[in-house]
Amino acid sequence: MDFKSIVFGLGLVAASTIAAAADNWKLAVTDVEGMERLQLEWGPFKDALETATGDTFEFFPVNSRTAAAEALRGKTVDFVVSGPAEYVVINKLTEATPLIGLGRPDYFCAIIVRADSGINAPADLKGKKVAFGDIGSTSNMLCPMQLLADYGVDPVNDIEKTHTARNIAHEALKNGDVAAIGMNAGSFMGVRAKDTSVPYGYYKMIARSGDLPNDMIMVGSHVPEEAALAVRDAILDNKDAIIAGITAHEENDKYVGMDLVAIEDSAYDYVRSMYSNAGYPQFDSFVGE
Repeated sequence: MDFKSIVFGLGLVAASTIAAAADNWKLAVTDVEGMERLQLEWGPFKDALETATGDTFEFFPVNSRTAAAEALRGKTVDFVVSGPAEYVVINKLTEATPLIGLGRPDYFCAIIVRADSGINAPADLKGKKVAFGDIGSTSNMLCPMQLLADYGVDPVNDIEKTHTARNIAHEALKNGDVAAIGMNAGSFMGVRAKDTSVPYGYYKMIARSGDLPNDMIMVGSHVPEEAALAVRDAILDNKDAIIAGITAHEENDKYVGMDLVAIEDSAYDYVRSMYSNAGYPQFDSFVGE
């Protein structure tokens, strides 16, 4: 066998080895139902992910957070894009771990009141009606409840709480039907900016949280650590392309200006505290499901 044949043969072996090293993974997104929406809103991200890793990712639609947890436990999905509140429960149920943090800018919650209400501190809300957003939401329920607890107000026993959509909550506060709303601060400012019936100074924030733990890409406990770390490193090495994929569709505008960072489970201990203060100390089931 001549030298060229040997080199050619080694090339074939190398090529087949690279091909064999490529993995096929299943990917879910917890707050997006249906394959059509997944393809539309997250397709560019999947394409960027495949280019960065050299692996193949196939969407696995889930119709609830519980379904995502069951798919991880059954090893029918490998990677899941999710929020902090969902992760805490999924981690408890499946031992999935955070791989990449989706660092959202200005991701915090606030307690908002009318400027003419005479309410100047969270303690002034004791015995009053407070509206929160979607049940189980990190920034629209759990975070503002934790924020009240941080200021010595028991969100379970010291206030009259209600849950409603952010637009309805805004109108209720404007009309004086509730004393305060607790919600994602960015969402509130977006609603406020569209409401020209009252000036910006009609409202005031009496408390705001620090920036919340990141949304994330989590990985199932059944995925080999070496493979998971390879995906993580490929994402971080190609973060500009990955971010462009995530933010390609307007449904993901909340991620505009984001960064991608490596994260660990301990970053979500504050979310576990949120569950406890909201009256769900076991955080082993999804609030509202």
